[in-house]
Amino acid sequence: MKPRIAIDAMGGDEGVRVMLGGAAEARHRHERFTFLLVGDEKQIKQGLDNHPNLRAASEILHTEEVVKGEDKPSQALRKSKNSSMGLAIQAVKSGDCSAAVSAGNTGALMAMAKLALRTMPGIDRPALAALLPTLEETDMVMLDLGANTECDARNLVQFAIMGAVYSQIIFGFEKPRTGLLNIGTEESKGTEAIRDAAAALRAATHLPMQFKGFIEADKISRGDVDVVVTDGFSGNIALKALEGTARFVTDLLKRSFQSSLRSKIGFLISRPATELLKHHLDPNNHNGAVFLGLNGVVVKSHGSASIKGVANAVEVAARLVEDNITQRIGDVLKDFDTSAIASNGVASNGSGEFPK
Repeated sequence: MKPRIAIDAMGGDEGVRVMLGGAAEARHRHERFTFLLVGDEKQIKQGLDNHPNLRAASEILHTEEVVKGEDKPSQALRKSKNSSMGLAIQAVKSGDCSAAVSAGNTGALMAMAKLALRTMPGIDRPALAALLPTLEETDMVMLDLGANTECDARNLVQFAIMGAVYSQIIFGFEKPRTGLLNIGTEESKGTEAIRDAAAALRAATHLPMQFKGFIEADKISRGDVDVVVTDGFSGNIALKALEGTARFVTDLLKRSFQSSLRSKIGFLISRPATELLKHHLDPNNHNGAVFLGLNGVVVKSHGSASIKGVANAVEVAARLVEDNITQRIGDVLKDFDTSAIASNGVASNGSGEFPK
């Protein structure tokens, strides 16, 4: 199946220029991609003048309605029928497109996607998952990053399953190493929900993952696990802390190298290493967060993403479509009834059945 992707052309800090540029770059890398470009037709046609290859593979769906960055989810929902973001999601719901990509308001995108696509059977809540850099050769998957501020044990177990399947598709791991974010590695640490989710995951040895227990925040980027699972409140704080630390390191290096003539000479000598560091920490190289657990693929690009970053988000969307992530998550859930986990969590006996 050739991925046909709906692009919210009006979303993000720069809108049409970057969104079309990213789609065009993804199209150059993968000629099988086709697009539905949603937004102001005049602006889109002008933008396509710079991308003839994209124009040949795209249709335009005109609308002048745009979800603003400051719009609350409730305000955005009222625009869902006519906004570029809402129409892109509706194209997935109708089957006209296989995925949607937007760089717009995250809360609005989550609300619209959940309302239109609904959660898939066996999943109580969708989760926002993203790829983050590590010291190893591959990135790691982290979820939830802000879709759900409070989660019970059942939610965390479902997130772990979705994150493991996502890691399988993106990195090809047979049984991704999976850990729960916690304040310590001892089994007695953390909230009741975290401890109960860990007990269930330890017992369910048939799941497509290697459950590694708890992981602390300072170990997230070490590469010791392939999937980190947490609630959206803790996950969003951890994500912002990681992003801030990355900017701190790069800014500190820049300031240090400019402090004296000797430092500037040192910069020239060490430039290959600093360029490698810059590349590794560049969020555009890891762009494309996914709302897992919906009946359809919706990818959130960072609002300030570059053309390269948007292209990466488009590639993530296409990969998930081609590998049918929704069906693969559903197949795992058929053999593991998470609905039997009480809201406060209970331990599994490993058979997929949970004691009452």
